Amino acid sequence: MLEGDKIKVAQGENPCYLLLNQANRHGLIAGASGTGKTVTMKVLAEGFAQAGVPVFMADVKGGVTGMAQPGDDTEKVRERAAALGADGWEPRGCDVRLWDMLDDAGIPVRITISDMGPDLLARLLGLTDVQRGVLAIAFRLADDNGMLLIDLKDLRAMLGYLSEHASEVETLYGRVSSQSVGAIQRALLTLEDAGGDIFFGEPALDITEWLVVDEAGQGTVNILNAAKLMASPQVYAMFLLWMLSEIYELLPEAGDLPKPKLVFFFDEAHLLFDDMPKELTDKIVQTVKLIRSKGVGVYFVSQSPADIPDEVLAQLSNRIQHGLRAYTPAEQKAVRAAAAAFRENPAFDSAEALLELRTGEALVSLLNEDGQPCVVERARVLPPECRMGAADAATLEAIGVAQAKLVEKYGEAIDRESAYEKLAAEKSAAAEADALAAERAQLEKERAEFEKQKAAEADRAAKAAAKEEERAARAAEKEAERAQKAAEKEAERAARAAEKQREQAMKTVGSVIGQIGRETSRQLLRGLFGNLRK
Repeated sequence: MLEGDKIKVAQGENPCYLLLNQANRHGLIAGASGTGKTVTMKVLAEGFAQAGVPVFMADVKGGVTGMAQPGDDTEKVRERAAALGADGWEPRGCDVRLWDMLDDAGIPVRITISDMGPDLLARLLGLTDVQRGVLAIAFRLADDNGMLLIDLKDLRAMLGYLSEHASEVETLYGRVSSQSVGAIQRALLTLEDAGGDIFFGEPALDITEWLVVDEAGQGTVNILNAAKLMASPQVYAMFLLWMLSEIYELLPEAGDLPKPKLVFFFDEAHLLFDDMPKELTDKIVQTVKLIRSKGVGVYFVSQSPADIPDEVLAQLSNRIQHGLRAYTPAEQKAVRAAAAAFRENPAFDSAEALLELRTGEALVSLLNEDGQPCVVERARVLPPECRMGAADAATLEAIGVAQAKLVEKYGEAIDRESAYEKLAAEKSAAAEADALAAERAQLEKERAEFEKQKAAEADRAAKAAAKEEERAARAAEKEAERAQKAAEKEAERAARAAEKQREQAMKTVGSVIGQIGRETSRQLLRGLFGNLRK
């Protein structure tokens, strides 16, 4: 509850006020489940909002939406408020906007891969120095070639390009090993399964949307729906660190201000720091230390101070510690450590008090005007003026109507041309060129084969013609030989016939001659003997 320049948080023997000019020294709200941490967070948040300070809250359990609705105006609540010195208590809600990172309910929250940057992304993925260098090369190559890295598929495409063109890239940017690329791709796959495929994209969140004050001068309470997000602590951590880094870069140095420019509340902070790499923890510590000078306050809410790394815990000056349970030696040690962190109050034993605190009670130590922790008070937390539980359906519907313009602005994801599309187009063009070259090569091959076949056929035809010519020559030769032999045979036969005819003629002549001779002889003899007769 706001009283002038301070928020009344609780009432013990003395009132417990959080001074607005000390609120950017950060804070811690801790306590076992069911001890009243969420109610305390609401009391602080509505106090900041009433003071005109915008607030960001992560709603892990779904009960923070009640900030938008006036609290229950019952006699019991008014009696408690009056008993705690909150005479001006009146039920009222805050100007609330609902955001969501996993596309569930609320205004979508997206950022681009380029916004995250290689260094922060490498830390969140737990990459080695070598892998971090390869990731930096991917970002630099994309930047030099005018390729936007918007979502995870853009980064995966760029890493694939790096792997395929490692020898070309090496001369300009350094060595890129396929093993490092593979390790980064596997880490991105894990991130995608955790919801990173929804978180990375456009339209990207303009974080100045949270630095809003309404017409009445009250700060807007921005509530992130984190119920499902808690199942993806890596994405939650990524968002937290990006958000703090973005705010740090966006806001100018402010020094000590009368009130913060913005206050963050991170519920269930132990989920944020579980299994977190040391480098990432160091980065959060550094950011928390530096962001104070920008007029920003950060408040972690967790079950035990032991859940938060000591380096972060040391930066949380305003502390509200609800009851703790100590059933084991480790838990008893945590109780003693929590008690020892307070400035001792001689009226009670802080360690014993932590085990005795009822729901709604807390040990409270906030900074005074001089920036010193006040003596710890055992106090009862004021009831919030907003609703203690979740908002009802009608209130949520009214919030939806009020933030319609933001839903219109951020609601539909945009997938404009970026590295993935450009590389895919280049790959498609290269594939098309390769296909065309392959087609041409195939045509050339077919033409060569055709020419070869044609030459082979011509060769076969020539060989066949030569063979036919040879065969014809051999046939002609054989025919000539046969003709010659036939001629010779005919000549021989004719010769024999002529000889035989000659012989016959000779015989005939001889016979004729013989006949003539005989006839002559007879005639001679007749003549002779005739004469003789005479």
